[in-house]
Amino acid sequence: MQPDLWNYRSDVYGDDKSLDLAGYHVEATDGKIGSVDEATYDVGESYIVVDTGPWIFGKKVMLPASTVTRIDPQERRVHLARTKEEIKNAPEFDEAAFKEPAYRQTVGDYYGRFPYDGPGTF
Repeated sequence: MQPDLWNYRSDVYGDDKSLDLAGYHVEATDGKIGSVDEATYDVGESYIVVDTGPWIFGKKVMLPASTVTRIDPQERRVHLARTKEEIKNAPEFDEAAFKEPAYRQTVGDYYGRFPYDGPGTF
């Protein structure tokens, strides 16, 4: 797992981390995938939970914060550096275990397989 996988890229938020992303539309690199159900901003532990809705039958997925490439407050959109297929194949969100280190390791291992050179580069 990359050390910065669970941190937002420095150019995504800048100094303003006051945005509540819940309800924002989520765009993969190849189209819309759902909406943000929850987002956290804890240093080294940040993530978003995306409800994919009917796209993949209501599956929720947790994505490390580093997958977020841009946030557009005017459009209420979050853009990701992942394809629909990569998100579809991600481990399903486990509401009972998502804060556990083992679950986060599983999610981190999955997303860590994709090209990653640190915040700001994909």
